[in-house]
Amino acid sequence: MSGSLVSAGTRARVRGLMLPIALGLGRLGLTPNALTAIGFAIACVAAVAAAEQAWLAAGLLVIFGALFDLFDGALARATGKVSKLGAFLDSTFDRWGEGVVYVGIAIGCLAEDFALGAVLASAAMASAVMVSYTRAKAESLGFSAGTGMANIGLAPREVRIVVLTAGLILTRIQGTANPLLVLESITLPGAIEVVLPWAGQIWLAWSLGLIAVLATITTIQRIVHTIKQAAQQG
Repeated sequence: MSGSLVSAGTRARVRGLMLPIALGLGRLGLTPNALTAIGFAIACVAAVAAAEQAWLAAGLLVIFGALFDLFDGALARATGKVSKLGAFLDSTFDRWGEGVVYVGIAIGCLAEDFALGAVLASAAMASAVMVSYTRAKAESLGFSAGTGMANIGLAPREVRIVVLTAGLILTRIQGTANPLLVLESITLPGAIEVVLPWAGQIWLAWSLGLIAVLATITTIQRIVHTIKQAAQQG
């Protein structure tokens, strides 16, 4: 129950690929904390785009902003500027940025009368918060020392970002009226036609629902992992 969809080896390889870019940004005078702030700012812009139902722009901005989560850590390690404050700011602004994006999506869904999307965005945000909280609390109590809580659970932040980005981009690509994907209306007995104005956002609904489910499973996995560690410690 402790496996993650993103292995430690995959994380290491991706960080290695990001290192040259991070060093290049460092040569421009940017510090790791500055990259953290830039990533958060991009997440806020993505939230605004989502609130305006600019789903493609929101998706691209979400994945672009997430890259800075790789750049700041890579630059800090490469330049010997790793610090407790930097780690705190990185973790805090990453989670804050993720939450802001979900709020923007909820606003955008409500603007399109897609109440289900707003509910799912709220569920995804709540579940994502619990994933981060269980890790932070376990580490603060010393339960995850030497094991790496980041490797516990199906859907760490990287997985959630990919799923969300795919949902946002596909929502824009497929549009809001594609009868080949979903029914835009149904005809009831008596020739009464019921229009489903939200049907075009099926990809967004699926991605948000998937995030909520996977994040919930991840939270449970981390709780179970911590319980096992507590039992081993006596």
